Amino acid sequence: MIGLSENAATKVVELIETRPNETQGLRVGVRGGGCSGFTYFLEFAEEANKGDRELESHGVTLFIDPKSYLYLMGTEIDFVDGLGGSGFKFTNPNARRTCGCGESFSV
Repeated sequence: MIGLSENAATKVVELIETRPNETQGLRVGVRGGGCSGFTYFLEFAEEANKGDRELESHGVTLFIDPKSYLYLMGTEIDFVDGLGGSGFKFTNPNARRTCGCGESFSV
């Protein structure tokens, strides 16, 4: 399962409510790049793409392409807000190595 923490889901819903376009959920995935091999990405989704897996987490629909799904199985996405900054944090049990900033990983 890939999911959002309650805190992350609350933030996503808050962000979706401010968007002018109809938004169905959140696209979650990985792309090649970064200092460790893959980088995470999040973007608003107006609809599912062909082949996407659709999951629901705390009332938010997540759209995940098949390749990303393999790398993200078991991942929890949290939203942190502190003195060091705020943003979404991925806790991925499949990551064998991450970079110092936490935005890229390798498997």
